Amino acid sequence: MKAYLRVLVLGSALLAIGAMQDARAQSAGDATAYSVTYIEVMPAARDQAAALLKALGVASRKAAGNLRFEVLQRRERPNHFAIVEAWGDQKAQEANGSAAHMMQFRAALKPLLGSAYDERPHGGLAVGPMAAGAGARGPAVYVVTHVDIIPPKKDDGIAALRQLAGPSRQDAGNLRFEALQQNSRPNHFTLVEIWKDQEALEGHEVAAHTKAFREVLLPMSGSLYDQRLYKAIE
Repeated sequence: MKAYLRVLVLGSALLAIGAMQDARAQSAGDATAYSVTYIEVMPAARDQAAALLKALGVASRKAAGNLRFEVLQRRERPNHFAIVEAWGDQKAQEANGSAAHMMQFRAALKPLLGSAYDERPHGGLAVGPMAAGAGARGPAVYVVTHVDIIPPKKDDGIAALRQLAGPSRQDAGNLRFEALQQNSRPNHFTLVEIWKDQEALEGHEVAAHTKAFREVLLPMSGSLYDQRLYKAIE
């Protein structure tokens, strides 16, 4: 019990520091639009889908207002993919969504899908420098985690996520750590992380601030902590 309390006290102190760092980093007028899309294709179609996604990434990164367009393949289930996007504003994001290259991609992908195309627009909640993690390759581990907070605890969940982000960016081997808030369901969030390698990720997972966050999260969580590991396929 004493060890548990020490973890919470130390974690809380680190989380408070992170919250102050993130408060300085955020801008109330930030118009950046984010999106996280989950794609599941039939196992036999994974290579074909990967090729389509690579081409989509090339075209979308050339679109006006694009800040990021990252195409990811799930490590343990290679027929699962994700797209992580950032745009200068919602108008730029919507323009790419209706552009010819996107329409062509969606048409070619449709017969390969094993489930519905799951696109989730987000806003930034606790984000770092836009260039963080750009071009991560090799053993770099991308982590995309869906966090569901029960509605009455939404604000507590927001505080906990903001407090986690700052210290996590200081962990050894971190290239990006961002918390995003889903537009259509504001009690749903996505953590987007990049780590230099698997060892760096595992070091973060046993850090005091991570353990404290998970303890705080559990009683207000609306579903399992859905953490998925990816690699870049751009």
